[in-house]
Amino acid sequence: MGALDHILDWFEVTPRRKKRKAMQTVEIKVKMDCDGCERRVRNAVCSMKGAKTVEVNRKQSRVTVTGYVDPNKVLKRVKNTGKRAEFWPYVPYNLVAYPYVAQAYDKKAPAGYVKNAVQALPSPNAPDEKFTTLFSDENPNACSIM
Repeated sequence: MGALDHILDWFEVTPRRKKRKAMQTVEIKVKMDCDGCERRVRNAVCSMKGAKTVEVNRKQSRVTVTGYVDPNKVLKRVKNTGKRAEFWPYVPYNLVAYPYVAQAYDKKAPAGYVKNAVQALPSPNAPDEKFTTLFSDENPNACSIM
């Protein structure tokens, strides 16, 4: 054993390793009007440590960053370019049970997307819900004339 090993054993110092961030995809909504805006946002995000791929879709006002990054740091970096930015508030239309519920339908949403809002289920005593479940296969008391 060398002197350094002896000292390290005496102090019981173990090298600490940083936890690596998980690979994730961060989507941000940013209003971009021109090529200069797009280039400024792309350069700000591409220079981040851990960013693997950056996709900018100016038509949808969407920036997608994939890599070992912190979502809050990506949002902060985009905001530092002088643009108003927020996390991507939309989900695909086919993943929502009631896409036209209050606060979910947004005219500004890209085609095929609705706002990610809390989905309220209809009241089980509502008349339209009673007629819908009357002939349901999941209802054990349903009518079996078919």
